[in-house]
Amino acid sequence: MTDSETSANSPSPDHAPSTCPPPSAYAAAGVDIDAATHTKERIRDAVRSTYGPEVISDVGGFGGLFAPDLSQSPSPVLVASTDSVGTKLKVAFATGIHNTVGRDIVAHCANDILVQGARPLFFLDYIGIGHHDSDVVTSVIEGVAEGCRECGCALLGGEMAELPEFYNEGEYDLVGTIIGQVDRSTLIDGSSIAAGDILIGLPSVGLHTNGYSLARRILFQQAGLSVDSLLDGCDATVGEVLLAPHKPYIEPVLALAGKIEVRGLAHITGGGITDNLPRIFPSGLGAIVCRGTWKELPVFGALRGLGDVTDQEMFRVFNMGVGMVVVVSPDQADGALEILRSEGEDPSIIGEIVPDPSGTAAIS
Repeated sequence: MTDSETSANSPSPDHAPSTCPPPSAYAAAGVDIDAATHTKERIRDAVRSTYGPEVISDVGGFGGLFAPDLSQSPSPVLVASTDSVGTKLKVAFATGIHNTVGRDIVAHCANDILVQGARPLFFLDYIGIGHHDSDVVTSVIEGVAEGCRECGCALLGGEMAELPEFYNEGEYDLVGTIIGQVDRSTLIDGSSIAAGDILIGLPSVGLHTNGYSLARRILFQQAGLSVDSLLDGCDATVGEVLLAPHKPYIEPVLALAGKIEVRGLAHITGGGITDNLPRIFPSGLGAIVCRGTWKELPVFGALRGLGDVTDQEMFRVFNMGVGMVVVVSPDQADGALEILRSEGEDPSIIGEIVPDPSGTAAIS
């Protein structure tokens, strides 16, 4: 056979078998499995960094395995909560900063179960996104892992769902579920709260994860600002102020509960002080909250002024500078303040429990 001839059994150059895999029909439909697999490899170390000896599974399993140490809890109770970051994500989209919202979702969920005295055990996340962007998803999960380390819990598992045509381009949703544990004997349920008890406020660091629909409307639509605009009185840009991470209160509050009787806890989220405090009142009791006893952060003054929002609505939408309220008996208030300060907090006595058949939290 000469160089110019071709065997009948030999493929011609024009029909040589390709070494490249055929294009993925699923990817053409908008779901890139390879990209998700690549992201899972990128986040593996961040996820593992949250593991303690209780985690007996690894990244990528169908279910996470967690073996809690119940030896010090005669009557263990599991406490669970699920939440989302909400429209704060819109600020992350606008700035291109995605790791802080990961911290937000963990802290929010951890604080929600803290009010019943629970210490977080493990966390599960869900990210739904229209088009998988490995850099964005990796940044979000690295933030979730950082939040888990801050709150002392394991990032046990999660879901990355690529849902084409479901989300706007460049947007995603972020949801989390947390499981914690408390012994029944130390469960905090507000049942022992009595008239005369003292309210101690722990400061927030910003809006945390609530009120963003109103805040964005005021700042971006009414005031015409951008995420890069400086916000009066805040010495920071709008984006920096709005993305300040939700503060976790796990360690100082549990340290306090280990030394004195904490009669009640309220996480000040959507609904503000006026709607969240009454959630823990026994029947026939309310509260007087004395404005001016804590520092209202400058961002709230800016929002009030730019949006012409009434004080009443401000206190129903935003935390106004108080992220957690602790209820203690009058004789233990001074000791509680001392303990909280030793744990790095800046607590303030902000009011007291009073007889009130309507069960309201009034701002005076």
